[in-house]
Amino acid sequence: MAVTRLAAGVEYDGRAFHGWQRQRQAGLRTVQGEIEDALSRIAAQPVTVGCAGRTDAGVHALGQVIHFDTSAQRPARAWLLGTNSFLPADVKLNWVQPVPDDFHARYLATGRSYRYVVHNASSRSALWRHRAAEWPRPLDVERMNAAAAVLVGEHDFSSFRGKDCQAKSAVKLLRRLEVRRQGDWVTIDAEASGFLHNMVRNISGSLLAIGCGHRPVDWMAQVLASRQRAAAGETAPACGLYFLRADFPERFALPAPRPVSFPL
Repeated sequence: MAVTRLAAGVEYDGRAFHGWQRQRQAGLRTVQGEIEDALSRIAAQPVTVGCAGRTDAGVHALGQVIHFDTSAQRPARAWLLGTNSFLPADVKLNWVQPVPDDFHARYLATGRSYRYVVHNASSRSALWRHRAAEWPRPLDVERMNAAAAVLVGEHDFSSFRGKDCQAKSAVKLLRRLEVRRQGDWVTIDAEASGFLHNMVRNISGSLLAIGCGHRPVDWMAQVLASRQRAAAGETAPACGLYFLRADFPERFALPAPRPVSFPL
């Protein structure tokens, strides 16, 4: 029987998950595990998925992209609605469509975008608990943007690399790094060819240290040049990080990413 490759867009609230990747340890709830279980019920056969970017425990996604192979013949709408009917409330598919056999959500992604969301107020937000980082000290967005500009371009980002990172090279092309404020909300947008493990959270932690005046603006250049993780700031909390989208060549004709309002 012929095997079809399909791609899908996924969003999830990462609060109750032990990250994206299915774990060997029983009882650990993961996004991949929930999606594979739901797809397998629709396919009536085991289904394994690949994703554009693995996220850590507590990290959210609005535009994750996956792919999977199956010999089960179902209309795209049946895959979408049927799978969502078996998924829990904190994860869902946004779209499903057939793709060429050479499509790969991880290896063919030309770029990825993340947003780090900070609630910058003296008192915490009750509604955004575990969905944004809380930072009570005032943040100077101009200082943060001046420091962010140093990181834009192709660099060795070893200083912002997590200890469990398995990437062969720390050299990445950071296409955009921008900090914005609206009221009590500060967002850090990062777009790159790819990211190292914990790279966005480590960059965000360093920018926050500069924004509150704990570090000078020119400290960022020193951190980057050092290529030492210990030189950078603390890792920002996972709850503030959102995987916004993954980009792919036009020939795959995937749905355009949904517009994202501020702060999301």
